[in-house]
Amino acid sequence: MSTSRINLCRALVVGSLSAAVVAAGSVAAFASSEPTIKELMADCASGTGKCTFNDPVVKGAYLGDYHQVSNTLYNCSTSPATQSMDWSDSVGSTDTLETSITAGGKISGIVDLSVTAKYGHTWSTEHREGGSLGMTVKPGEVGWISRAQAMRQVYGTWQTHYDNPHWGHYYWYWHDTITSPAPNGTDGVTNAVVVKTRPMTDQEKKSCEVHGKRAFTSGVRVEKTVPKRPAPSSETPQPGDGRTPNSREEDTHHAS
Repeated sequence: MSTSRINLCRALVVGSLSAAVVAAGSVAAFASSEPTIKELMADCASGTGKCTFNDPVVKGAYLGDYHQVSNTLYNCSTSPATQSMDWSDSVGSTDTLETSITAGGKISGIVDLSVTAKYGHTWSTEHREGGSLGMTVKPGEVGWISRAQAMRQVYGTWQTHYDNPHWGHYYWYWHDTITSPAPNGTDGVTNAVVVKTRPMTDQEKKSCEVHGKRAFTSGVRVEKTVPKRPAPSSETPQPGDGRTPNSREEDTHHAS
């Protein structure tokens, strides 16, 4: 084979490899340019994207986790301690990213509009309540007031529409589950307020030395809870044409 042909073959091989590297780089660049759900939700909240919450499905109500809503009463005396304790509670909404949904915000308004249109009732995103309750704590024990809120979840698909392409598309879709407080009595589930007590720990008993042989209250919360929330979403947002999510093909027109 002549020298010129050898050089030509080498040039073709090098050119092909270079093209492959460029193509791979383009794919990587395209993948890295795709949005996260958090970024899209931020655009929904700010109004940068025109967002709707489509096809909502409201699940049955259930009783949420008990959580401490009062100060703690420590009884360091040798006789039962009876006292009236004030309590207050605020329960909000979260999505599958465990992001708080603020009552009165744009996201809560979009969800409420969607649920109301389908079911004929509003969607509450926050509940506040308070009161007082008497409790009796035995010597050497601690007591507090705990509350559980009626909760419910709504599943749906977010759609965002941009006036100009964002991340190469006018429309993006992703699924979401929103957990919110439900009105008391929803589906027969009622809120609960109870008094809880337990023996003092060794560390808590040491605090009695400072307060003497008497009962005292503290703002320290002693009830440990692990909220049961939907697993964080690992879904990747999907582009679409304004009607249904389709394959990852770049939109070339502005759908109305």
